[in-house]
Amino acid sequence: MTTSITEVETNGVERIPDADRTARPLDLFRLAFGGANTFATCVLGAFPILFGLSFWQGLAATVLGLVAGALLLAPMSLFGPRNGTNNAVSSSAHLGVHGRVVGSFLSLLTAVAFFSISVWSSGDALVGGAHRLAGVPESDITYGIAYAIFAGLVLVVCVYGFRFMLLVNKIAVVAASALFVLGAFAFAGDFDAGYAGSFASSSDPLFWPSFVGAALIVLSNPVSFGAFLGDWSRYIPADTPRRRVMGAAFLAQIATLLPFVFGLATASIIATKAAKYVDPAAPNYVGGLLAISPGWYFLPLCLIALIGGLSTGTTALYGTGLDVSSVFTRFSRVQSTFFIGALSIAFIFVGRFALNLAQSISTFATLIITCTAPWMIVMALGYVTRRGWYDTDALQVFNRRQTGGRYWFNHGWNWRGLSTWLLSASVALLFTNLPGQFVGPLGNLASGTDISLPVGLALAAVLYLGLLTVFPEPRAVYGPDGPRFVRASDTPVPPITSADEEPAPEPVAAL
Repeated sequence: MTTSITEVETNGVERIPDADRTARPLDLFRLAFGGANTFATCVLGAFPILFGLSFWQGLAATVLGLVAGALLLAPMSLFGPRNGTNNAVSSSAHLGVHGRVVGSFLSLLTAVAFFSISVWSSGDALVGGAHRLAGVPESDITYGIAYAIFAGLVLVVCVYGFRFMLLVNKIAVVAASALFVLGAFAFAGDFDAGYAGSFASSSDPLFWPSFVGAALIVLSNPVSFGAFLGDWSRYIPADTPRRRVMGAAFLAQIATLLPFVFGLATASIIATKAAKYVDPAAPNYVGGLLAISPGWYFLPLCLIALIGGLSTGTTALYGTGLDVSSVFTRFSRVQSTFFIGALSIAFIFVGRFALNLAQSISTFATLIITCTAPWMIVMALGYVTRRGWYDTDALQVFNRRQTGGRYWFNHGWNWRGLSTWLLSASVALLFTNLPGQFVGPLGNLASGTDISLPVGLALAAVLYLGLLTVFPEPRAVYGPDGPRFVRASDTPVPPITSADEEPAPEPVAAL
């Protein structure tokens, strides 16, 4: 059954019926690429220059971070086609039917943060371009109107749901890409690939902290999609080859080299022609871009801001509404989307006009990603050890307010996955080093280099596999072929029952 784009989507986190799962890997590519092919990504692309790197050094950091992030993200696309639901619900298999709220919480925080960043950056670019193009005043009222228009359009698209969002991103992928390519002609005369940056050589003690920091900022962009990639891939049929689904997710991030390099190249021009805009104490990439842009490119910049803000905002807010409806099941997806959308809009206005939280939100988003990456490791390794086998009915126990099933573990909590996530994320935060914003107690151990993400990823992988080996999960969670790489126990699995009759907890396996 095909759903019209003008028909409001009623599907929540329950398994999508096979008849409705008509999306293709290409559609996943369009949504993931469209959500990142935006002005907000250009802002992230400018960071290597802000950190003092040369153009070529910045390009190397960008490619390194993007490839690493895309490889980390790609497995997150497999849960949607396999289980027909979002990734938070799928995480019930590894964190327990109650522990899956961790994924919902991470998705909520990530979406609100990136939705806010998108609206702020795109709104500022739109108003600035309109001021240069048509003399529109740059006042709080003008900015407020721009933010309200952006947020309202995003909310409307999200309420209509997946099909409408897919149409928006189909248009956004082509239109934004064309406008970025047009930008190559706009700035070709001023661009110098030999821009040297601030470091005489890589032996400078600040070079490697800057290089790694730039790569991690780029890596954060694909990682930010991890918690809600399944929101879109759940519409892909279960029999779709896994390599095609993962390939779509991977290539969608690699394609974002377009906005990243746009941001990198234009930032190097700003550093040469309008250096005050790249002052590390108060960087203003949007203002610098408008200052160096030729007059005829102001309108394309406004269009990039409008299209990109709409695309990023919808991919973020749609997943948020879906996740909230999965936790508070008395609310439908549409009701949850309206509720979270209203809160996000209020957050945007308070942050912009009352508290001036732009820098704090950037820090907030970085810390969220530091916490999300270990969760993604648990999910990916869980998929491998389970051989991709899941009981889709048992995944829905929480949503139906039932108890028991394969993923009940200890009162609905799987302490193996939960403790892995909690310990790894906590240790990673200790190594965080964001100068002037947030520096963890161990943040300076690597000579000022932020190694929080690599530490979190490595610790999560070792700890999770170790716990699965020492404290094996029930054999029933692995399906007919049994576990891969780890052991299983013969602990019985309680049947699925109504919520008023709680099954017995899983006993802890003996060493």
